[in-house]
Amino acid sequence: MFHAVFVFNRFYKESENPNSSSIKTNSWVSWFLPNGISVRYLSYQIKTTNLMKSFIITFILLLGFAAQGQTNFEKGMEKAFSLWQSGNMNGAEQLFERMVDAEPNQWLPSYYIAQINSLKSWEEKDINVLTMQLNKAQKHIDKAKAIEPNNAEILVMQAHVYTNWVAFDGATYGMKYSNLIIELYKQAYKLDPENPRVVYNKAEWDMGTAKFFGNDTKPYCQDFAKAVDLFATFKPVSDFHPNWGKERAEQVLADCK
Repeated sequence: MFHAVFVFNRFYKESENPNSSSIKTNSWVSWFLPNGISVRYLSYQIKTTNLMKSFIITFILLLGFAAQGQTNFEKGMEKAFSLWQSGNMNGAEQLFERMVDAEPNQWLPSYYIAQINSLKSWEEKDINVLTMQLNKAQKHIDKAKAIEPNNAEILVMQAHVYTNWVAFDGATYGMKYSNLIIELYKQAYKLDPENPRVVYNKAEWDMGTAKFFGNDTKPYCQDFAKAVDLFATFKPVSDFHPNWGKERAEQVLADCK
């Protein structure tokens, strides 16, 4: 994604003297100048105009090079995010699927397919639909892990998919997945303890477990406070890397107080 940021102060510093023109002119030039305009002033104006033209030409060339330098992967990710943000989650998922085939060494398309299917599953009541969605999510988590085996973001998403199963039917899936979820968050924290998604998702699972067993949840508020602080300074690797969760962490922290 190309971002152009310009800080434009002056073409000439105040210490520069516009009268120190190196342009030499013949005396006949003055015949064509209006009264009151000196040759030196005209020379300064010519230099300034040429500098402006050079700046504009350079800017246009830079824009062209930036557009040419954007890869098909970057274009595809931008388009998929645009579809998702406009509410077309299915369209985004389909584009991510095409990118998985076209970019077999990139883990992000598989990650987002898993996330989309996890999100779809939170409110799903039909076991057949849920199974289809979460199996698809698992398939793409496995693909992402094959590319990035020690990636904390992927481990968090794996924990989310297991949590989808527990949320759907705790009696059936709680025993099967609870310990796995705990271990995933421990692994993710070990890999990337300063990742705000790792901190807040681990805290949310621990808080939910404490609440289920009737234990005090206040001790986990400090973890959410830490996550919010980490979100304030977190910078994703690129515009396409995971950068979600800040609003949720802030919401839970507000409820803790």
